[in-house]
Amino acid sequence: MASSFAISPYSLLLLFFIFLFHSPYLTSALLQRSNATDKLALLAIKAEITHDPLQFFASWNDSLHFCGWSGVTCGRLHQRVTSLNLADLSLVGTLSPYVSNLTFLKGINIELNTFHGKIPQEIGGLFRLRHLNLTNNSFSGEIPANISGCSSLVLIKLGWNRLTGSIPSQLGTLPKLERVHLHYNNLSGTIPRSLGNLSSIRTFSFAVNNFQGAIPAVLGQLKNLGFLGLGLNQLTGTIPPEILNLSSLASLSLPYNQLQGTLPDDLGFTLPNLQVLNLGHNLLTGPLPTSLSNSSNLVEFDITGSYFNGKISIDFGGLPNLWWLILASNPLGLGASGDLQFFDSLTKCRNLKVLDLSDCRFGGTLPYSVANLSTNLLTFRLGGNELSGSINVGIENLVNLTELQLQKNKFTGGVPAVLGDLSELRLLDLSENELSGSIPPSLSEPSHLYMLRLNKNNLNGSIPLSFGNFQYLQDLDLSQNNLSGPIPKNLMRLSSLTVSLNLADNELSGSLPSEVGELKNLEYLDVSKNRLSDEIPVSLGSCVSLGRLDMAGNSFQGPIPSSFSSLRGLEYLNLSRNNLSGRVPGFLQRFSFKNLNLSFNQFEGQLPSEGIFSNASAFSVAGNNKLCGGIPELNFAMCPKLNELEKRKSHHLELKLMIPLLSGLLALVLIVSLLIIRRLRKTHTAPLVSSPLEIRLFSQVTYDSLHKATDGFSSANFIGAGGFASVYKGTLESGRKIVAVKVFNVESRGNIKSFLAECRTLRNIRHRNLVRIYTVCSTIDYSGKEFKALVYEFMPNGSLERWLHGNSNEEMSVVGLSLVERVSIAIDVASALDYLHHHCPGTIVHCDLKPSNILLDDQMVAHLGDFGLSKFIPEVLSHPQSSSVGIMGTIGYAPPEYGMGSNYSPEGDIYSYGILLLEMFTGKRPIDSGFEDGINLHNFVKTALPERVGEIVDPAIALSGGTGEEDDCLISIMRIGVACSVESPKDRMNIANVVKELESIKANLPTFSTNQCSTCG
Repeated sequence: MASSFAISPYSLLLLFFIFLFHSPYLTSALLQRSNATDKLALLAIKAEITHDPLQFFASWNDSLHFCGWSGVTCGRLHQRVTSLNLADLSLVGTLSPYVSNLTFLKGINIELNTFHGKIPQEIGGLFRLRHLNLTNNSFSGEIPANISGCSSLVLIKLGWNRLTGSIPSQLGTLPKLERVHLHYNNLSGTIPRSLGNLSSIRTFSFAVNNFQGAIPAVLGQLKNLGFLGLGLNQLTGTIPPEILNLSSLASLSLPYNQLQGTLPDDLGFTLPNLQVLNLGHNLLTGPLPTSLSNSSNLVEFDITGSYFNGKISIDFGGLPNLWWLILASNPLGLGASGDLQFFDSLTKCRNLKVLDLSDCRFGGTLPYSVANLSTNLLTFRLGGNELSGSINVGIENLVNLTELQLQKNKFTGGVPAVLGDLSELRLLDLSENELSGSIPPSLSEPSHLYMLRLNKNNLNGSIPLSFGNFQYLQDLDLSQNNLSGPIPKNLMRLSSLTVSLNLADNELSGSLPSEVGELKNLEYLDVSKNRLSDEIPVSLGSCVSLGRLDMAGNSFQGPIPSSFSSLRGLEYLNLSRNNLSGRVPGFLQRFSFKNLNLSFNQFEGQLPSEGIFSNASAFSVAGNNKLCGGIPELNFAMCPKLNELEKRKSHHLELKLMIPLLSGLLALVLIVSLLIIRRLRKTHTAPLVSSPLEIRLFSQVTYDSLHKATDGFSSANFIGAGGFASVYKGTLESGRKIVAVKVFNVESRGNIKSFLAECRTLRNIRHRNLVRIYTVCSTIDYSGKEFKALVYEFMPNGSLERWLHGNSNEEMSVVGLSLVERVSIAIDVASALDYLHHHCPGTIVHCDLKPSNILLDDQMVAHLGDFGLSKFIPEVLSHPQSSSVGIMGTIGYAPPEYGMGSNYSPEGDIYSYGILLLEMFTGKRPIDSGFEDGINLHNFVKTALPERVGEIVDPAIALSGGTGEEDDCLISIMRIGVACSVESPKDRMNIANVVKELESIKANLPTFSTNQCSTCG
């Protein structure tokens, strides 16, 4: 008979739990075992960390329960790890697969570190995991397909890594997933259709990858999708109508793809919640939907660089929140009156800040409704259209305008004087129009203006004297007008002019003011095709930053000043079609010219034959009929020689003259020697000339020691010169120590400040990537003049400038740097900046980061030098720069905010570093002759990424043949450079993250890219 006491399985399970909870010893044992598993998993994670600069893991030891360890959160009841937060700690290492043993884990956040290697497959076992954040690391490899095992996932953030492969289709099986961030990786393939199953999804951010194919139409069935970002990929086909009918969509961002087709007429109705619509740089065509008049939530609308056409019929009055409207570079206009009729409705957009309608073929005249646009408008661009008539339509009412661009139109009439009322204006471009009349002096009143372009008009009269009142002007172009009269002297005193001063092709007369020598930081000066006369001022040799100088087509006379020998940065010099005479100076042979034009003057005598004069295609001396010698290709006559009789007569006459002369000189030498000896005795017993704290903290060396060390500062030991000083190679301590001696030009007060700034900066900082200072010298020289010098560690391999762009003065041939050498140098410089910004006593801003200030030792380790412009942040904040101070840094490398009066900041250095990084890997200088129409180095690289990286990389890089690994490295490096050099300071990368990214890139470089340069050392 069957037993009447049979127990069901459910009853047994109930009895087990009753037994368990009434057995405290057993429960405790189980918890302890589980806790031990979590602790071991945490210790395994710690063990994979190879660099912990903040000592974050110091608390992870037995003196504290693991639930109390930094970054660890446990549940209150079961004491199991539920959250792991290791974000932004500068950690380096890999993510241990033992993370999967933290089975109660709900959140992982390790963003902003340098975790590398693959994402462990074992992570798929964390079925309770809700938040996975691995953003901004260096993870590589593919996204694990078994991540679908994390069935509770709500958030996946894997952006800013180096992930490859495709998106696993298994992601489409995660029922709770709401946000997926995969932007800024190297992912490829197509976007899987399975993502259309994610019914809870709200955000897809897949921008800046290599996705191809069409956008899956099934994404249109995701009824909660609010953000779709697919920009900067290689997507083709049309935008699926299912997506354009997704009523939940608030942001649709698809720029820089190859999408085709047109936009539906009812777009404004089908996307009622749309706030951001960015479709720029695609192949889209057709008219803009009139229904967008109903997109009342629209904030940003950008279709730059596409092919939309037809008259704009949108009633912008229905878009009260619109602040960003960019329709540039689309054939939207008909070239007829009425093209800008929509301005009437734009006046109702009271939040409008950016309006860019350039290069759209708009015709007609500027409507008077311009005067009623939002007073919040900051940027107004209408350049490159077919507009005519007057610009005097009330633009002065736009009181907060910072940028006004109306260039390349057909505007007539005068330049409105009321533009001077725009006190916030930074950039004014009215070039290439048909404007006439005189230049209003009031244009100098906007105190923050840094660019003024009025070139290629019909302006007449003189240059206003008020232009000498500009405070921040960097770029002034008045060329190709009918301006007359002399060049104002006070215009030549604008120390802020650093980019360009172009006065060419006018009727200017008189001499070039000697005050031109005060433009020490000017890169480009053009006064060609005027009526200027007299001799070239000697002071022009003080403009040591000049890269281009054009004085052709005037009536200058006399010789080329010997002071031109200081213009070592000159690449283009045009002195043709003048009345210059004398000999062609031999020092021009030492310049790194790309082009030299001395034609049609009155030069005579021996023509040099070395340096640029050895390349007939690089210079011109045509029309100088009294020249002789030179290279054979010029077919000049040989220079005449004195015959023997004439030589003897000449020699006899010289002896007769020299005997009494030498006697007098000998007596004079004896007297002067006695005076010098007496003066030197006083010098060696007297204290140093000036000895502030900056100097006293260094050991000091005598002038006599430096004079001997450099062989009297001889030309044979001359290394180079900059804006503040000259540098010589020397040997101290009986030949035991080779040094670089930086001798400051003490005649300029600014150079004394530079000397003290370097002393102050270098006295308390030490880092392997900073140039080491040995000693200083602050005394008087043999002639009794003040003498100041700094003595540095000598760098045998010179500057990075030399390795990137060469130096024709050198006898040796500098070969191109390899890929790994450039990455190593980039890491060295970034490490130096990281130290200055975050790890030395007080935050230091270098303010002049460029290749010539980066020196390489015998092992090709980079050292950052020249701290003459450096600033301490506390000092900058408490004592802001006055308007009389020139723009800090070097044109092309200085960030745009400095030109607008902003204080110096670490972000400014990061901008300079980004430009430097792009220069290192493209071989192009930031001010390149090929950059026109608003293109700069940042935009040049940005628009080429990622598919055209092979076209922009420096050909001198020693690559192995275009492998995929190298391309990936180059793409990652270029993206870092672009991210560092964005216009907005707050959006630039943190320099510590730059170091981590580059170190990861170097670790993953192919071994065949690591061959060292044969000329190192």
